[in-house]
Amino acid sequence: MINPQSESLNLARRRFLMNSSCSVAGYALAAMMQQEGLLAGEEAASLANPLAPKDSHFPGTAKNCIFIFLAGGPSQLDLYDPKPKLQELNGQPLPKELTEKVRFAFINKESATLSGSSRKFKKYGECGTEFSDVLPHIASCADDIALIRSMYTEQFNHHPAQLMMNTGVGRFGRPSVGSWLTYGLGSQSNNLPGYVVLTAGRGASGGASLWSSGSLPSTYAGVLFRNQGEPVLNLNNPPGINSAIQKSGLEAIKQLNQEQLQRTGDDEIASRIASYELAFQMQSSAPELIDLSSETKETQEAYGVHRKGNTKEGKRGGGSDTEAAFARNCLLARRLVERGVRFVNLYHASWDHHSGLDAGIQRNAGIVDQPVAALLKDLKQRGLLDSTLVVMAGEFGRTPLGENRTGSKAVTGRDHHPNAFSLWMAGGGVKGGQVLGKTTELGWSVEEDPVHINDFHATLLHLFGLNHLKLAQKFGGLDIRLTNVGGKIVDKLIA
Repeated sequence: MINPQSESLNLARRRFLMNSSCSVAGYALAAMMQQEGLLAGEEAASLANPLAPKDSHFPGTAKNCIFIFLAGGPSQLDLYDPKPKLQELNGQPLPKELTEKVRFAFINKESATLSGSSRKFKKYGECGTEFSDVLPHIASCADDIALIRSMYTEQFNHHPAQLMMNTGVGRFGRPSVGSWLTYGLGSQSNNLPGYVVLTAGRGASGGASLWSSGSLPSTYAGVLFRNQGEPVLNLNNPPGINSAIQKSGLEAIKQLNQEQLQRTGDDEIASRIASYELAFQMQSSAPELIDLSSETKETQEAYGVHRKGNTKEGKRGGGSDTEAAFARNCLLARRLVERGVRFVNLYHASWDHHSGLDAGIQRNAGIVDQPVAALLKDLKQRGLLDSTLVVMAGEFGRTPLGENRTGSKAVTGRDHHPNAFSLWMAGGGVKGGQVLGKTTELGWSVEEDPVHINDFHATLLHLFGLNHLKLAQKFGGLDIRLTNVGGKIVDKLIA
């Protein structure tokens, strides 16, 4: 007599095996058709690999991006925006009408006074852009740099402002810049993530929320790499697991995931499949990536990968190994874009100089100046700068008023300032050798060519051939995008 329960189990097994084999064949066919160019980019990406290269909205000049984020709010008045009038009026109060409706993080505005910079500025390059004396190496690349002195934002506390610069809004849950780029364009690397994050020094207060994929599938989130040792934690096989055992297990998991994907159409399952496959590929590609022994001695010295730390010039910016770590990250950034990675984030903190400004900014600038300049020159020498957009930015700037919080005996720093700050861009189709925008003679606000963070993001996407109004995702009944409800392309920045 036939056991109904046994017959039911056999039918379930047959159905599972049939569906699995069809699923595997379907995905294999999709992958082959994609390689032969027989599937459209969007369709191929969804069927075979979410990170497969996709067509841009129109031809772009940038193919990769290295985004250097200086967390904490670097002082534009001591790095990029010289103000002789501020120096002249040092120690005097700011007119009350300017501060009447202004909020500060820590300053007591009733007794605050103007604080001039002790830094010296001079002109560099054929363009004559002025840079501070703490950035001589970056300044030597002035003719390739577009310096924006007229940035502004609404956020004046660190975490919301960092979210604003990295995701386009000052709250949790939105995809980061790198996530939008890999979502829109995919990646040209088959064995590394499309979006890689490298950190040095103290971590940014925003943490992993700054490289989150938000409402997009997790495939598009930044992957945190280490610049020494195991590149990604838990990437290597545990003891007793060889490649054959691992591959067999991965194939079984892949079949189960593909059957589930076929049944539900859930994008997150496609992300899971891609993540397993990418992790397997990275076991050989990631260690090779961080092995710098193939780089010449001259290249390593140019970046400063063996520099010794100088902790005498302030404690902020990280421990004594931060100089070398940040230099390695800059060299790794070049190696990553060479291997087709779409977006590389370099984070360094902390530039939050409420006190000890002179010593702190010398230390921090000393950490980033040499390797960032070496990165620009290395990319240019290798013919990569034209297609690689390099950005160096913080979340906001610093006040022309000195920090005078209650209980502080001396004014040695600056408070948060969202009204006017600076950042720069180079390569990737940017028109270098120019200064865009102008602030008032005291550096209090923007008076010429204001650039909101949403405008900056719209321009960045445009350089990649992406229309910021079309790069959107349906979520919660809304079309969300990097530029939120704003964004104007800054044509003067485009070559």
